[in-house]
Amino acid sequence: MQILLSGQLLFAALVTGAVYVLVAFGLNLVYGTLRLLNVAHGEIVMVGAYTSFWLFTLAHISPLISLFAAIALAAALGAAIYLGLVRRLFASPRLLQRLEANSLLLFFAFSIVLQNVAALLFQPTPRAYQYLDRVIQLGNASVTENRLVILIVAVVLCIAIILFLRLHIYGLAIKALIQHREAASVVGIDVEKVQLLSFCLGFGLAALAGSLLSMTEQISPFMGFPYTIAAFVVVILGGLGNLVGGMVASLLLGVIETYGVAFTSSSLRSVLIYGIFILVLMIRPQGLLGSRMIVR
Repeated sequence: MQILLSGQLLFAALVTGAVYVLVAFGLNLVYGTLRLLNVAHGEIVMVGAYTSFWLFTLAHISPLISLFAAIALAAALGAAIYLGLVRRLFASPRLLQRLEANSLLLFFAFSIVLQNVAALLFQPTPRAYQYLDRVIQLGNASVTENRLVILIVAVVLCIAIILFLRLHIYGLAIKALIQHREAASVVGIDVEKVQLLSFCLGFGLAALAGSLLSMTEQISPFMGFPYTIAAFVVVILGGLGNLVGGMVASLLLGVIETYGVAFTSSSLRSVLIYGIFILVLMIRPQGLLGSRMIVR
């Protein structure tokens, strides 16, 4: 009982959930609007992490500033991939019939390319830097400033995203596209523009997550895969294309993982994540917070 009521453990669970919010939202956004399985999502996190690392190391630029450069770089990369490759998938009726399978192969190849290019340029050796690592006391919990920043950014981002989806014209268009692509087109929504926006936004949010993670974690060219898996677990938990449900699922996964490791062992972290993934697929394939499969 004392462990359950520990402020330290609760804060750790919230921070872990906040990281998953930042990482998973972009993946869920891309899948919800385009039905693309972006298994290279973790590599975009890696790009954001390296952007902040090098700007801090070479120019002493705070990651809280360089994250905007990381977002811009990832969004530009996303636009290039969408315009150069993804749009071809939608333009070909033959490829469109197997959109999810083709996107899986496409992004798997892209992830391998990004990993090896990063390893060639930066070496595979893990790197790290210290920033906002001073320990402060919040009640009975000792926390570092950088982890507190991650939590604050995630909360602000969640509020901003909810308001965007409910109030902004493009947010409403994204929701309409997620619900029914053909109907969205019929009512006058520029599907092509909304898809491009969603793709760039998804990549930018992944890079944002990487920039913030670089303050607390070691980075390497191969750091992305665990975050890709965690993001997919969140998407399954929250329901495919359910953006707000994904936020709730991220926090839920953070709590389950943190408390599960506390009661068992850190070596069982992967077992917990994959176990949750398999259990949800078996019991409720549409996700704990998702509705039945969307009919296109």
